[in-house]
Amino acid sequence: MVRLVLVGPPGAGKGTQAAVLSEKLGVPHISTGDLFRANIGNSTPLGQKAKSYMDAGELVPDEVTNEMVRDRLGDEDAAQGFLLDGYPRNSAQAEVLSGILAEKDLELTAVVQFDVPEEELVKRMLARGRSDDTEDVIRRRLAVYHDETEPILDYYRDKVIKIDALGSIEEITGRALEALRNHQ
Repeated sequence: MVRLVLVGPPGAGKGTQAAVLSEKLGVPHISTGDLFRANIGNSTPLGQKAKSYMDAGELVPDEVTNEMVRDRLGDEDAAQGFLLDGYPRNSAQAEVLSGILAEKDLELTAVVQFDVPEEELVKRMLARGRSDDTEDVIRRRLAVYHDETEPILDYYRDKVIKIDALGSIEEITGRALEALRNHQ
């Protein structure tokens, strides 16, 4: 039974690794993007609340995201473990997640940090060719990651496994699985 949080800056390959690791470890990949889409698509009360913020061009408040995660972690498939991608995004969310897990008498197995040099991240994201990915926008997104998300690494300090996220998808997956084996 493995309960993981994946952390890394935009462009580090978290989503790709989450999908592969989820399959190899046999646990659901839970991403906040998917949670938002599912809740909005099914018109759940939380989805309607999230949509109202998004329609107004505002960020969805933590409490809405926290409740979506709480609900999802209560699903049967997550009872045997999970892999969180994109959550927690800040220290306040990390504290809420600790509370959710404590209620179930569980704790995280590890926090997998995907480490990529900043210049490589900028290069990767520019290569994706998304129209909104200008270098300025990318650097702003990286600054937000450093300010808001990186502090959770301190919060989880004794659970963090740092992975070199340069190389092929297979190489990075291999490093992550090896590090998890050594961590347990």
